[in-house]
Amino acid sequence: MTKRKAEELSDAKAADPAFGPWPGKPTSPDEPALVFRLDATCGRARASTVRLPHGEVLTPVFMPVGTQGTIKGMSSEDMEALGCRILLGNTFHLANRPTTALLDKCGGLHNFMQWKGNILTDSGGFQMVSLLKLAAITEQGVEFEDPKNAGSRMLLTPEKSIESQNEIGADIIMALDDVVSSTLEDRDRIVEATHRTLRWADRCIKAHRKPHCQNLFGIVQGHLDPELREFSLKEMIKRNFPGYAIGGLSGGEAKDLFWRTVEQCTRPGTGLPEDKPRYLMGVGYPLDIVVCVALGVDMFDCVYPSRTARFGSAMVRTGQLRLTSSEFANDFRPLEPGVDGPLKDYTRAMLHTIVTKEPVAASLITLHNLHFMLSLLSEMRQAIRSNTFGEWVRQFLKDFFPTAAPAPCQYCPPRWVKNALDAVGIKTDDCFDWSPGREELPDMPKDSNKGPMAKEADRSC
Repeated sequence: MTKRKAEELSDAKAADPAFGPWPGKPTSPDEPALVFRLDATCGRARASTVRLPHGEVLTPVFMPVGTQGTIKGMSSEDMEALGCRILLGNTFHLANRPTTALLDKCGGLHNFMQWKGNILTDSGGFQMVSLLKLAAITEQGVEFEDPKNAGSRMLLTPEKSIESQNEIGADIIMALDDVVSSTLEDRDRIVEATHRTLRWADRCIKAHRKPHCQNLFGIVQGHLDPELREFSLKEMIKRNFPGYAIGGLSGGEAKDLFWRTVEQCTRPGTGLPEDKPRYLMGVGYPLDIVVCVALGVDMFDCVYPSRTARFGSAMVRTGQLRLTSSEFANDFRPLEPGVDGPLKDYTRAMLHTIVTKEPVAASLITLHNLHFMLSLLSEMRQAIRSNTFGEWVRQFLKDFFPTAAPAPCQYCPPRWVKNALDAVGIKTDDCFDWSPGREELPDMPKDSNKGPMAKEADRSC
């Protein structure tokens, strides 16, 4: 990003407390490492302030993923200019390269990557699924083969995971959990993983050396089984973590099971505590996030916005633009007309010419996609605070699915969305034709050129 672009973004967002520079100094050494304040609710949707060692995080919030200390194609200065206040690092990959010992010697990942904001590190548990063929799981821990160094073995125990995260120095660290695929059908393995996650959580608590400046979150497991989820919820809450994550989802499970599991974990009275942050792990589709904010989730992360950018796909309010398509070769409109984003002066034709061919294209689309996600979550926060979130959701769906309309209409949004929103009192019956036989649109629709942006006049070079 150019210095001029960075200054423009910083100036534009400075007036918006939900999406701008974080407070200029870390929290006081006299207060806990996490202070949670619930600012507003609208239905079950929540707007809160989470004060961490490196400043305040305003929720709902999307956390970009910087696997090895960087968002691919972005600098720490780029992320600061976007108004990002918290991002992720990956313990497994950081432990392999550059090693957590090196990070500790440097004063932690913040210093290493020159990042002023907050950091959350995962525990390495997800790699049990993503690198399953290279892993052996026992009660002691999980032994991995380095995917980039055949024959090299690494034993990740709960104690080692916490030691590594203490060395990394993240503001929020995650307990090591026994993760199984959400599509697994082996009941015995699912039960084993649920109970082992609790035993490992206790070992993580004992191993944690820096509770005064790092917040250890517990992870609720239980697969898609309501009884196991209830058991895991109760047991994790007993351990009184500073915050909690909902794990084991976004792995290919049916969306009706996905939203019902999230709803169970956020249900008033029996779900996660109302006075602590709730983090849904690995969820990054805009539609999923909107629905889960409605269900009561506060924090999200996913590689999707940056990964899809490297393949030439831009996220817009009417779905997704696959800029590799020849339809954009002579399209001289801005990427998203009417939106004052970082690429407001770039035409689709220009981006089509360079995507997947020039390295700068990946950086540009990543910049756009992350701006899109941060803006989306900021809008939701504002709607919650103004008690208009339900209407905001309805309008979001109308924009996101412009080919769907009230009856009679051939298309409708995914039906799981209606079911989930009905559960929290957000009705969409007058927005779309939900009659049997209507064709459901995909969760991430391809931009149809029929939404609000299609009404903008074409621009010429």
